[in-house]
Amino acid sequence: MSRMSKFANMSSVRSDAEASGLKEAARIAIDVSLKVKPDEQVLIVSNPEADVAAIAEALYDAALDAGASPSLIFQPVKTQMDFAEPAVIAAFDARPKVFISLSAEKLGKDPKGFASPYEYKGSKWDHVFHLQLYGEKNCRAFWSPSTTIESFVRTVPIDYDLLKKRCYIIKTFLDEAVRVHVTAPGGTDIMVGLKDRKAHSDDGDFSAGGRGGNLPAGESFISPENGTCQGLIVFDGSISLHDGDIVINDPIRCTLEKGFVTDIKGGEEAAELRRTIELAELNARDYERLGQIPQGAGKLYAKNSRNIGELGIGLNPAARISGRMLEDEKAFSTCHFAIGHNYDNDAPALIHLDGLVKNPTIVAISKDGKETVIEKDGTLIEEIH
Repeated sequence: MSRMSKFANMSSVRSDAEASGLKEAARIAIDVSLKVKPDEQVLIVSNPEADVAAIAEALYDAALDAGASPSLIFQPVKTQMDFAEPAVIAAFDARPKVFISLSAEKLGKDPKGFASPYEYKGSKWDHVFHLQLYGEKNCRAFWSPSTTIESFVRTVPIDYDLLKKRCYIIKTFLDEAVRVHVTAPGGTDIMVGLKDRKAHSDDGDFSAGGRGGNLPAGESFISPENGTCQGLIVFDGSISLHDGDIVINDPIRCTLEKGFVTDIKGGEEAAELRRTIELAELNARDYERLGQIPQGAGKLYAKNSRNIGELGIGLNPAARISGRMLEDEKAFSTCHFAIGHNYDNDAPALIHLDGLVKNPTIVAISKDGKETVIEKDGTLIEEIH
């Protein structure tokens, strides 16, 4: 018999079908993705916003049903450039085995780690969560920023064995490539260097220490070799800004030279992207002045506000473009590029702005010049499908 849930009556405000679907999706997250064990400490951080709070409460219940010891903390909504509440950062002192972030926007930065990065075995981390997950590897996690009940219920119960297979094949192609050529009907035409880079798989398997990703899961992604992205990206799906995600009506045309965005053209969405980047550049210098990032780092953080930090390929068959990047970037027939911070932690920035390109053709090019088509006009090649 499971322990009594503090939130046992919350589902009464929703339809029986929605409550049942949410309960099952939460069970899959806890039992299948995280494989939570009895007596494990599970830390859940959310905001008092309707959908993310309800999902967080369902996950709390599912953790109880698994015999774990969950704790749920609410904090105000945080944007890409905000710091987390002190109590949230302090909760990591308990060294939870499982961490879940159900944020309306973002978890929030760690002020101590940002000002003076944590060091572990020769690597540096700007957040205590990243230290414990990627450095010490003593916890496992998933994070679902800006998700909704409808999206969570629809996109979490998928075939994870098939997803893992697809992620593995694409990761292998990217790992063996020295560059990738991406084109799309909207006008995208960009060459991306990948020498000495390794891809990552967001395949939903977060069952071991050091593993973490999104739910919904479903992408293979890689950080471009610094200074190599050259050409044109035309974002025509959706894009992240500092204060939220938007669907793009007027495509945003970004010119790339030596890895950085040098020109942005388009309508109001392009203007919003420019404003976000300029805010990140300005804040980087202010953060250094206030001691919130290491002295001398302001210029680097500002410069990398225009860096191309990620190429990702969407692989969740239940995902669709809705203006919520968590789900959008997992959608079939899309790839995404991120402006700002990268995943190899050698191009730090205050922002990481994902933007979607629809119906791409993606060609991986190996050291010997061999070309492998990963996706053609938005359709995965048969080997992956």
